[in-house]
Amino acid sequence: MSDAAGETGQNDSAEPPAEPPAGAPHPPKRGPVRRYLARFGTRRTMLSDARAGLVLGIESIPDGLASGVLAGVNPVYGLYGYLFGTLGGALATGSVYMSVQATGAMSVMIADVPLVVGSDRQGVVIATLSILTGLVMLGLGLARLGSLVRFIPTAVLVGFINAVAVNIVLGQLANLTGYAGEGANRIIRTIDTFAHLTSIHWPSLVIGAVTIGLILLLERTFLGPLSLVVAVVLASLLPLVPWFGDAAIVGDLTDVPNAIPLPALPDPSLTLDLLVPALSLALVGLVQGAAISGSIANPDGEYPDASADFRGQGIANLTSGLFQGMPVGGSMSATAIVRAAGARSALANLLAAVVMIVGVLLLGGVITQVAMPALAGLLILVGVRTFKPRDLVMVWRTGPIQASVLAVTFVLTLIVPLQYAVLVGVGLAVVLHVARQSNRVVIRRWVYDDSSPHPVETEPPAVLAPGEVVVLVPYGSLFFAAAPIFAGQLPEIPDRCERAVVVLRMRGTDELGSTFIRVVTDYAERLRRAGGALILVGLGDRVMTQLDATRATVVIGRDRVFAATPRIGDSLDAGLAAARAFAAPSASSGPGEPEASDRDR
Repeated sequence: MSDAAGETGQNDSAEPPAEPPAGAPHPPKRGPVRRYLARFGTRRTMLSDARAGLVLGIESIPDGLASGVLAGVNPVYGLYGYLFGTLGGALATGSVYMSVQATGAMSVMIADVPLVVGSDRQGVVIATLSILTGLVMLGLGLARLGSLVRFIPTAVLVGFINAVAVNIVLGQLANLTGYAGEGANRIIRTIDTFAHLTSIHWPSLVIGAVTIGLILLLERTFLGPLSLVVAVVLASLLPLVPWFGDAAIVGDLTDVPNAIPLPALPDPSLTLDLLVPALSLALVGLVQGAAISGSIANPDGEYPDASADFRGQGIANLTSGLFQGMPVGGSMSATAIVRAAGARSALANLLAAVVMIVGVLLLGGVITQVAMPALAGLLILVGVRTFKPRDLVMVWRTGPIQASVLAVTFVLTLIVPLQYAVLVGVGLAVVLHVARQSNRVVIRRWVYDDSSPHPVETEPPAVLAPGEVVVLVPYGSLFFAAAPIFAGQLPEIPDRCERAVVVLRMRGTDELGSTFIRVVTDYAERLRRAGGALILVGLGDRVMTQLDATRATVVIGRDRVFAATPRIGDSLDAGLAAARAFAAPSASSGPGEPEASDRDR
């Protein structure tokens, strides 16, 4: 859970296999079963995977408990999420190295779902939420929508991740200080905490501070990732000293049975209440997992398919939910830990799950003695390290649109439930992007002269003149929101402009919406009434089909619509020939318009 919001891990990847010598026989193709089993390595990689699995499994026990604390639920549900998420991910993801665990961002989101935190049937609610999240992920994976994450703007992610980091820190003040602040959100509760400094339980604060200090000290030693475990264990010994004796421990909240939980069926009646949180959790989990898919190659040197990872994370959530585990997603930090510890295949994550199972079976009573302020100290350090001010500054300087999206997402994430904040941030980014793209449509005029076969781009004329042939080229995305901007840049049509022709080059436009088609046909009709004509050139097959289906070709004139050809310029040449014939039937090219054969378009 130390990747509270998907912090960057190591990006080095295994070397791709060497190419066989020329003429050498290719190895026989393996069947699907053998290909699947190959993800778990060979006897040569088993020792490295066992060492990596041991490290991740031990580190994940206190980390899993901390994720449950962060989510505001029974800590064992976080541990179960780590256990069964890691197990399901090892068996099902396309990425061999991906560790699927309850990430910090997802945990904070769960803490903002009242139905989860306040329920007296918390195990059933958690199971239902995890299964719904898994169904969303699995459905997106089966639909091969792995590319969906690229539509989430960086400004939204940066604002959300950094606000989550702040939420992690503020959300643990109660466990750290022993005083639960009151208020509608974490900001108000933090203010209330500082207003009641005399109510702070100082032994708890000391335990949290000692945990942070030990982590910072021990991680510089050979312990590496295990420094988290050692620090929490050592700090949890302090309650044995009388002055610390009344500090809260995990056993005050729940018993940790020395057994694997029995399967728990979800409650379908909770679906509507949990659907929005499940969608938001799936979105955040998949985005974090996509960072692994796109940056860490499999042992064969190939990068995993994002859609396969979607499916794998969905199966991991279904497994986690079935055993009352929290929703899970691809964890960049856990993946980095297992790789740094020497993982060579998916067997490392599989063995990490086995280590967690053994830990639960043998150490249930010991786990109950873990000090809550120690877990709070661990989480606060995670939150501080997740906060990335450089990313905030970079996005802020990118432009006003990105800065607005960043600010709104950041503020909303702090003051409203997170499942709504991330959806609002994405929605706002879409609206602002549409507005920006619609205002970027520009129409330019192409003017030819005898000095060069290439056109000169100029501003389009404000008003059409009789007998004038005007070649116009639009740039930008021609969709419904851009239609008014496009129409406002077309030359004005006077009451009479005999033989005036507007040639509109549309090459590169794959599709036109009904709004845009209406603008074009209205302009053609007004030109016709004034004595002129509109000619369209460079039309793709899809646009031609749309114009025929909407009868726009009848309004414009079928002989004034020219499809694009493989040779650049042929369609424009044909359109200009028709324009000259209309503008000056008995004359050659109009003023400033050389013969088409003299131009290279």
